Amino acid sequence: MTTTTSTTIPRQSAPLPFDELEGALRGALIRPGHEDYDRARVVYNGMIDRRPAAVARCTDVADVIACVNFAREHQVELAVRGGGHNAGGFGTWDDALVIDLSPMRSTSVDPVGHTVRVDGGCVWGDVDHATVAFGMATPSGFLASTGVGGLTLGGGVGYLSRRFGLTVDNLLSADVVLADGSFVTASAESHADLFWALRGGGGNFGVVTSFRFALHEIGEHGTIIGGPVLYDLDDTAAVMRWYRDLLPSLPEELNGWIGVLTIPPAAPFPEELWGRKACGIVWCYTGAHDVADEVLAPVREFGSPLLVGLAPMPFSVLQGAFDALYPAGLQWYWRADMFEQITDEAIAVHERFGAALPTGHSTMHLYPVDGAAARVADDATAFAYRGGGWAGVIVGVDPDPANAATITDWAKDYWSALHPTSAGGAYVNFLSGDEGDERVRASYRDNYDRLAAVKATYDPTNLFHINQNIPPA
Repeated sequence: MTTTTSTTIPRQSAPLPFDELEGALRGALIRPGHEDYDRARVVYNGMIDRRPAAVARCTDVADVIACVNFAREHQVELAVRGGGHNAGGFGTWDDALVIDLSPMRSTSVDPVGHTVRVDGGCVWGDVDHATVAFGMATPSGFLASTGVGGLTLGGGVGYLSRRFGLTVDNLLSADVVLADGSFVTASAESHADLFWALRGGGGNFGVVTSFRFALHEIGEHGTIIGGPVLYDLDDTAAVMRWYRDLLPSLPEELNGWIGVLTIPPAAPFPEELWGRKACGIVWCYTGAHDVADEVLAPVREFGSPLLVGLAPMPFSVLQGAFDALYPAGLQWYWRADMFEQITDEAIAVHERFGAALPTGHSTMHLYPVDGAAARVADDATAFAYRGGGWAGVIVGVDPDPANAATITDWAKDYWSALHPTSAGGAYVNFLSGDEGDERVRASYRDNYDRLAAVKATYDPTNLFHINQNIPPA
């Protein structure tokens, strides 16, 4: 895979003085030959196999500043890694200095003010562990192992989006190390242009070392009602038509994503369903439990489900429910689009490619972007698709590298058939690393030129370009 930017940092011919950088860091600097190098260079996607020049395990902001200054002064490629989940594998890069934020994983909850401060190396499981204990959460994604930084900077679509908006709609401030090595706090009151760009513009503008989010009370002191409802694959068309018509009428306390999938061969799924292809919806209800039966009746009673797995659970349990099924190191290939409608034409494509799921882990999901998320103006944040609809993602996934071509071809063919029914662009967190500049531009719509102008202000030399890149205007 290659980065989507045409801007690169010229390489120095002389050896880089990494000994000097190592002496300036509190954290470890891991280079080729170190016993931890092969562990330090990998990311979540096992299809990514890159060999950075060094990985800096930063323990504080000073370490990050030292790395940014070193990369700028010595014209070395710079990659930034939070949770390492990025679809294109941008948390590592050949011959780059990798800023690894994973040692920075503290959280601090203000239960009175309903806020949480989160270090840039946190994953969402860290945040949920801290906040659900107080009966609260902030909108995030769908896996506890996803990094806070990457998901937030791309927008943040998740279980709570219908009720409380995207993750970026709940971001109150961000501490950022800029390309010149300076440190700023971006918010609505300070560096407002940068704050606007961070809310969906990806990692283009600096290294975010901490975030502050608004928290919301959910369920009954953090206990929600959620889980999967699964249908026979032959029912896909009927289920998708019912779902697309029903969802807008549901109370915003109830959200559910729909997909085509293979039922995992593991508990708690009944053994007789293991390995069966299906259409599934994973529901999350965060409202009052005394009215839950009434709210959930339509989703329990429709059709002839193979399984109704709705149950009370802490929100953190639902967030982490699929992590064991998708451990780090699997082969992943991603393709994505935004959809304003789930058309009959699209449903026919889902039927065809759902029947052809190439491996047990491969899947397609449609995540709602409506309710509170759709009441935000398109230009209020960098995330541009606010008119309602779904963020769609197709992922070919398998443990075996020998199947990489099979899962890649299936994802590409599925996307090619489905794309004509889309809104044009994609949720940037789901873009692979090989789709080109025009896909990035389409994903930001009319916000792209403003993002390029902010980029020119804060990173005029495009130091931060190993990402879904927006070159400076």
